[in-house]
Amino acid sequence: MSEILENKFRQWAKPPSQAEEDRCNNAASAIRNAISASSKLKNRNIKVFLQGSYRNNTNVRQDSDVDVGILCSDTFFPDYPDGKGHSDFGIDPATYDYGDFKNDVGEALVAHFKDGTVTRGNKAFDIKATSYHVEADVAPFFEHRRYSADGRYTSGVQLLPDNGIPANIINWPEQHYENGVGKNKATSLRYKSLVRILKKLRNEMAEQGNNTAKPAVGFLLECLVWNVPNRLMGNNLYTEDMRQVLTHLYNSTKSNEGCSEWGEVSELKYLFNTAQKWTRSDAHNFVLAAWRHIGF
Repeated sequence: MSEILENKFRQWAKPPSQAEEDRCNNAASAIRNAISASSKLKNRNIKVFLQGSYRNNTNVRQDSDVDVGILCSDTFFPDYPDGKGHSDFGIDPATYDYGDFKNDVGEALVAHFKDGTVTRGNKAFDIKATSYHVEADVAPFFEHRRYSADGRYTSGVQLLPDNGIPANIINWPEQHYENGVGKNKATSLRYKSLVRILKKLRNEMAEQGNNTAKPAVGFLLECLVWNVPNRLMGNNLYTEDMRQVLTHLYNSTKSNEGCSEWGEVSELKYLFNTAQKWTRSDAHNFVLAAWRHIGF
């Protein structure tokens, strides 16, 4: 049984095939072409980038779409220290509104991919898959700047949902990517492999009707493994690594005290707070169910 499980984990640890990766990159390339062809956007400061599991190399075969960000840096959303405002940092009012930007992105995508292929969602645009590229979720962003009192700032990305719920969404894709690369190197490349194994395990549990798998989205799983000490990874066997990872996660998520300071991979947002879609209990219940599913 242990040898069978180890072989399964070794298969699950592998990234998707080069052909799948190419179809993801093709999606980003087509979206870049759409933005470049737009008369409203081609002269703005725009960056089109892959984000999420594909960018972070933690994707698995069941990840059927790719997340693409479109960042316009002509306007930014500031987060000032308490008591500070635009005038304290010499910031002029914006002249390009986020709502106009999202409309311009939508027009560019429809013009390139044709109507019926592009659907506008509350947060992002969905582009249907073809034989050339995977399905893509395209999120328009303005830069987000978290200022400190001395005028320096940390740069992230921010979008505003159409329905205003939540009022805004702030992400830190570059910090997430850099931290993930660092941890992967520090664990002899085990970190991202273990994330893939846990995602495949979660998908198998979901297919078999395990309800604890539903709130255990891929981003949460990646962040959970991020919070596992590096010393627990790098054993000879993947099964031993996973045993150590699940044990640590189970013990740490028993109570708020054990994981209240845990952060997302970016280390710029708390992993468990009221703004997240998941709770500590969701994580704890999933880890216990995963342990039992494996048969440890």
